[in-house]
Amino acid sequence: MSTLAVDIGGTKFSMAVFDGDEMVIRESRGTDREGGRDWMLDQIVQLGRDWKRSFGYDRCGIGFGGPVMYTLQRIQQSTHVGGWHDFALPQYIEGTLKVPAIMDNDANVGAIGESEYGAAQGCEDFFYMTLSTGIGGGVVIGGEVYRGQDCFAGEIGHTTIRPDGPACLCGGCGCLERMCSGLWLEKDHGKPASELMKDPDFVSRYVVDLALGLKNCIMLLNPERIIVGGGISKAGDALFRPLREELRRQITNWSHARIDVRPALLADDSVLYGAQVMANQL
Repeated sequence: MSTLAVDIGGTKFSMAVFDGDEMVIRESRGTDREGGRDWMLDQIVQLGRDWKRSFGYDRCGIGFGGPVMYTLQRIQQSTHVGGWHDFALPQYIEGTLKVPAIMDNDANVGAIGESEYGAAQGCEDFFYMTLSTGIGGGVVIGGEVYRGQDCFAGEIGHTTIRPDGPACLCGGCGCLERMCSGLWLEKDHGKPASELMKDPDFVSRYVVDLALGLKNCIMLLNPERIIVGGGISKAGDALFRPLREELRRQITNWSHARIDVRPALLADDSVLYGAQVMANQL
């Protein structure tokens, strides 16, 4: 069984082909935001056709960086790249690459990847957060992704942590994504997150807001484990040690809820592996 996996993010997209559960080829390319949806579709189809001739995959799984109406298999929207509103991406892939396709938002797909191959193996109830250009979340309960009645469960990036904070792209103010995502860190501080995470003084301030968001998750869901993926998570102990310490300070004194926060084991590939697993449903 050979599978095409696609991970569409705000600043880059990645694709891979799996033979069973083995990744045989992978490529990432930066996103041309000015080119919008059409540019991205051209890139995916071009690479997809080349790889289909070489590897002969027979299905496709997609993780999309934005709200997805899973039951309808349509993209709700992207706040980072234009042109995606109400777009049936799996149907487009089926028409151009001639294979069945399935899609979910990237955080849910990343959660599936980490559950099957990564840091959430053996966990029945956990929360996966992608900490990258934007911030998203995937809720897993009883070993299954919980999407909610309208497929919008897990959108931790747009929970409010600073009611008097700056405006977010979603129209709210002081959202976790606005305060902690890579897009806004660079705009607010003039340096990419990878550079900012090397400054212990900055990180000590940063984790206060990040912990406020994760505290809400812990108090609401009491997950067995929290897995953090995405580019910022690659800061490793420089981020996770102060984050755990800050969470211990913030969690309500009477609560014995566990604080088990770990980086994604699959790093940049959580969504690709999850897309491969999801495509096996087809």
